Amino acid sequence: MKNKKVLVTGADGFIGSHLVEALLEEAGSVKAFCYYNSFNSWGWLDSLPADQLEAVDIFTGDIRDPNGVRTAMKDVDVVFHLAALIGIPFSYHSPDSYIDTNVKGTLNVVQAARDWNLDRVLVTSTSEVYGTAQYIPIDEQHPRQPQSPYSASKIAADGIAESFYRSFDLPLSIVRPFNTYGPRQSARAVIPTLITQLLNGKTAVKLGDLSPTRDFVYVKDTAQGFIEIAKSDQLIGEDCNIATQSEISIGQLAEEIIQQVNPTARIVQDQERLRPSKSEVFRLYGSAEKLKRATAWQQAYSLEQGIAETIAWFQHKEHLNTYKADLYNV
Repeated sequence: MKNKKVLVTGADGFIGSHLVEALLEEAGSVKAFCYYNSFNSWGWLDSLPADQLEAVDIFTGDIRDPNGVRTAMKDVDVVFHLAALIGIPFSYHSPDSYIDTNVKGTLNVVQAARDWNLDRVLVTSTSEVYGTAQYIPIDEQHPRQPQSPYSASKIAADGIAESFYRSFDLPLSIVRPFNTYGPRQSARAVIPTLITQLLNGKTAVKLGDLSPTRDFVYVKDTAQGFIEIAKSDQLIGEDCNIATQSEISIGQLAEEIIQQVNPTARIVQDQERLRPSKSEVFRLYGSAEKLKRATAWQQAYSLEQGIAETIAWFQHKEHLNTYKADLYNV
């Protein structure tokens, strides 16, 4: 990676901004594809230290625009494609936008990668493509179950990516993180929802269903997983989980965070936050065996360590104030 020029799409987002930071230590040069907006905001990249940000080549555009994607990817060796719409509740409301962004956006990336003859393409998937576990731990052979428009769009994007490997020998890997969490995660996710309500003094914390289980991966471990997959020739043409091979229920997770922030708080179930029953994914528990066999990746952060670091980040007023804890963020 030291001599490679890399591009990260979705670099302004949660995982993307952490991946940019990690790549600054690994790659020859880093280019960040950020979503164009009239505020000239580069998302979470704006929070990076000045010396880090100066080392990043910023490109603003729209992943749905094939011309902009082609322009951004010119003279690049490796692309990490993370740009996507990810909120599950919002996908019930606006499924068309998920097709345009997640499916067509991925098509734009792999077409440009083929035309520019890139050395490596990494397309980001999600554990949501598996749906509720039919067996555990969930390995890469697990059936796909589109239980939301979001997961359906990611299954389709994975299929587009895989077809370009099989049809055109595009050197591509599909990276499938399980439930990544940490600093900068959006309020639509459960951990920021919990922490921001508690730090804003709420003693009745609103949540949806407490019974589903998730395999939570700290964001720095996820970013390192991307890099290790990019280094492995064994994973060309393959999909690969990033997981901890453990699970915790949302209720247990909430109690852990409450104990760390405000032990007197209690949980209140909010009907607005419940997914439709056939859409809820009740169990995610991933296998990381393929990743460990093919790379040097190891989980560096326990759930307790990761939660503590995440709480510490949110305790900075300038971070907490960017979140609207009183609102249900879909």
